[in-house]
Amino acid sequence: MDSFIAVFDSGVGGISVLREMVRLMPYEDFLYFGDSKNAPYGTKDTQVVRKLTVAHTQDFLKRGAKAVAIACNTATSAAVRVLRQMYPEVPLVGIEPALKPAVEKFPTGRILVLATPMTVREEKFHKLLDRWQGDADVIPLAAPGLMEFVERGELDSPKLMVFLSELLAAYRVGGSHQVDAVVLGCTHYPFVSEAIGSILGDEVEIFDGSFGTAKELKRRLDEAGLSAPTDKKGQVIFENSLPTEERLALCEKLLKA
Repeated sequence: MDSFIAVFDSGVGGISVLREMVRLMPYEDFLYFGDSKNAPYGTKDTQVVRKLTVAHTQDFLKRGAKAVAIACNTATSAAVRVLRQMYPEVPLVGIEPALKPAVEKFPTGRILVLATPMTVREEKFHKLLDRWQGDADVIPLAAPGLMEFVERGELDSPKLMVFLSELLAAYRVGGSHQVDAVVLGCTHYPFVSEAIGSILGDEVEIFDGSFGTAKELKRRLDEAGLSAPTDKKGQVIFENSLPTEERLALCEKLLKA
């Protein structure tokens, strides 16, 4: 497969971004790579995540990728700035929590940002919070262990519901810190958004940045004159650093979710 778009995540979570890209650009060819062997990224040191992300990106470009999407909040925080300096000519997008639309929808409201521990620690994340904190009450919440449920394909299991009930108890409707909205700060989390919504309550709106990232990638491809002909049907190939049949089957399942 030549002239493809590489989409990268620490596991299967970035498929939430991939599916928006496929819907928006069905004529493009995509290679999705999940680094499940080294997951989770969210509890690793920044330098380790940066090294892994740069190495994978270099491999994609050697193999003929025309664009790269870092479909992982943690990897984006750790490496996207470095990669843009290394490859200024390559359309390269990352993802960040969709805090802007949440604040614009709920000015002066209370907004929960659910993210991995490393994302919550990162300077890039704190700059985002500082930008919007004065316009709303923004509450960052690290959720160690949540992405692993998605990696196991547990999208609505009893154990997941217990985990979320304990994690979100204070922020649900009627809780001591009831929120107006929750921003999903990890690409794994959209796959458990229904479970999150059932815990928080129907009055709490859920935001994620997947579609915005897909639109930004399309804009950059169009701008660079690299978009594929729109009259062809693209293909999606899945690869994983732990390529078991079960994991690759989960990838296919999540793409259609």
